[in-house]
Amino acid sequence: MSIDVAPGVTAAPLAHLTKEGRPHLLIDHLTEVGAGAARFAEAFGAAEWARIAGLWHDLGKYSITFQNMIRDANGFEAHIEGDPGGPRDHSTAGAVHAACTLGPSGTPIAFAIAGHHAGLSNQQALSDRLRSKGELLDHARQGGAPAAILAASPMALPAHVQGPTAEHRRLGEMWTRMLFSALCDADFLDTEAFYDAGRATLRGGGPPVAELEARLTRALDAVEASADDTEVNRVRAEVRRACTAAAGEAPGVFSLTVPTGGGKTLASLAFALAHARAHDLRRVVVAIPFTSIIEQSAAAYRAALGDDGVLEHHSAFDPARETPRNRVAGENWDAPVVVTTTVQLFESLFANRPRDCRKLHRLARSVIVLDEAQTLPPGLLAPILDGLRTLVRHFGVTVVICTATQPAFRRTPWLDVGFEAVREIVPAEVRAFDRLRRVRACWPASEDEIPYDTLAAEIAKERDVLAIVHLRKDARALCALLDGQLQHQETLHLSALMCPEHRSRVLAEIKQRKKDGEPIRLVATQLVEAGVDVDFAVVYRAMGGMDALAQAAGRCNREGKLPGLGELRIFHAPTKPPSGVPRAALEAAQMLRRRDPALNLFAPATHTAYFERLYGSKDLDAKKIQEARRKHNFKEVADQFKLIEDDWSAPVVVPYGDAEARVRELEQRGPSRDRLRALQRFTVTVSRKDREAWLAAGLAREVQETVVVIERRVSDAYDARFGLVPDRLGRADPASHIV
Repeated sequence: MSIDVAPGVTAAPLAHLTKEGRPHLLIDHLTEVGAGAARFAEAFGAAEWARIAGLWHDLGKYSITFQNMIRDANGFEAHIEGDPGGPRDHSTAGAVHAACTLGPSGTPIAFAIAGHHAGLSNQQALSDRLRSKGELLDHARQGGAPAAILAASPMALPAHVQGPTAEHRRLGEMWTRMLFSALCDADFLDTEAFYDAGRATLRGGGPPVAELEARLTRALDAVEASADDTEVNRVRAEVRRACTAAAGEAPGVFSLTVPTGGGKTLASLAFALAHARAHDLRRVVVAIPFTSIIEQSAAAYRAALGDDGVLEHHSAFDPARETPRNRVAGENWDAPVVVTTTVQLFESLFANRPRDCRKLHRLARSVIVLDEAQTLPPGLLAPILDGLRTLVRHFGVTVVICTATQPAFRRTPWLDVGFEAVREIVPAEVRAFDRLRRVRACWPASEDEIPYDTLAAEIAKERDVLAIVHLRKDARALCALLDGQLQHQETLHLSALMCPEHRSRVLAEIKQRKKDGEPIRLVATQLVEAGVDVDFAVVYRAMGGMDALAQAAGRCNREGKLPGLGELRIFHAPTKPPSGVPRAALEAAQMLRRRDPALNLFAPATHTAYFERLYGSKDLDAKKIQEARRKHNFKEVADQFKLIEDDWSAPVVVPYGDAEARVRELEQRGPSRDRLRALQRFTVTVSRKDREAWLAAGLAREVQETVVVIERRVSDAYDARFGLVPDRLGRADPASHIV
């Protein structure tokens, strides 16, 4: 497409210009972004809207002022917009054109264009911006914006995204998000291809889903062929066959309810890949709540599928294992199997910034596996389930809810955004829970609290025992009492006040002691229930939610090596769990126990009843996100949707292991992705208030603006056994810290 050069501009309009003077013609950029966005949006039936969004997204760059500026201030930074309405504003013009030309059908396009640098805004902010900045479109026209680009056929929004109901409005909001994602990703990729062609070549590729399914089948066949004929292995084989048989069913919502040790990690992947191949879906996204589980699952996936088939995307991913292809694919999930965190999935789904949202269009026509789905916070269940239901109904997504303790996600009068139907993959006749029973749950005889000194005397009699308490201070206190019982410091300890490197060493010591046949007594917070691979003959667990008790049972006789059943001994602690969900979970569990003193902790019906009671007692939209979505207030939604409430918390680097050498390297060589991520192995999360107090008192210092380090001179604040002890720095450990 050729265009005339406008008066005042000495060459064809540019989108970008390198410092060496190599031009990226604006007409080429708009055309390529339009084509790329259309390809991405085709998966959810929005190709034409995305193409137009791409053609119009940089209309403002046609203004004479912008063209002169980009030639004067060449280089990558020259095209970055900054504040809307500022001297580099090149997005408003296209948004105004969409609203004026297409009317209501242009609103999603206007949102996407206006936000492709600054992020999706609230509805009123967009309206105010379009109304007050209309002259920017005039400037683009005067600068020579081609008629062929400005032209558009009238379009009507798809019927399912328009309508009078709140559900229609929320669907329109999700549709706009997906359109925005397609535009942002196409814009990033075309700009990258211009500035860094070598990096662009790393994108894409990866084996097709059918090839990955074949690889997994071969791997699982080999495992089954060499496995001993045990009940555990027979159950695993039956679970796998059930997954394969169910894969041909129509897309929708499935549950995979399998006890610990039932092989659900690879069985769920077998279902997902076979289902994706059968229904021509594009990828599998596995969302896991804890990085410790992610690392284990991703390692199992890579062993079966190969490194080229798996993208591991989370903040704790080891830079030493990260490839250049993995790094670029992580930006937009361009991989056949993505393993990520639940936080990354849902905070991206409700984000508003381009960097976070550009991967969202990859979810269309995918299989989403939600591992340990019972960990989703009740206060956000309404937007989460409504968002998933929308993806299933209108974006070709299949959801698999994968856990041993199935939450109650079906639609009910109190959960009107729940799923209408959830199909269980494993038939009841498999009897997986009965056949894999390795633990006996021993309920307390009364609701009387047991003092920790009494508990310590009981624990001291055991050689292979884990005790799980509510609070960090409780764990330290129980350890001290056990030391007194045993006459020496033999008790091990785990909590999140220990940095990941420290916790890894303790876990390695546990394995070594097991191998050597030595006695092991471990006291931990509920951190140990989050996918930590430990196995004890006896587990003591403070009374809490049914899901937490079941997770604790998963640390008992985990490998089934005992001649009989392991024992989960539940006790009433002298302290309560923190307020909020943990306290409500305890109350829901106690109510069920009073109703049925012989309650079967491992029966799926028990967990259904528990979650119904728990969810019924909570506001499932505590931040009023659904109302903000209905109003198309994207920024408000992003600000309010936090799967982990981290406003109160902040990380510090602690003086452990070779942390000091890594900090020194950061100070000398400056920040980099690898250096910052390597330091995560030596961080502990504390209250923001504590961290600020330590900085003010000179007990910590800031390094490179992003990292706060505990000073080496107060290294005794980091205990070789308990990790960081905040009160040694003059601040008490808040009782609200759970793990």
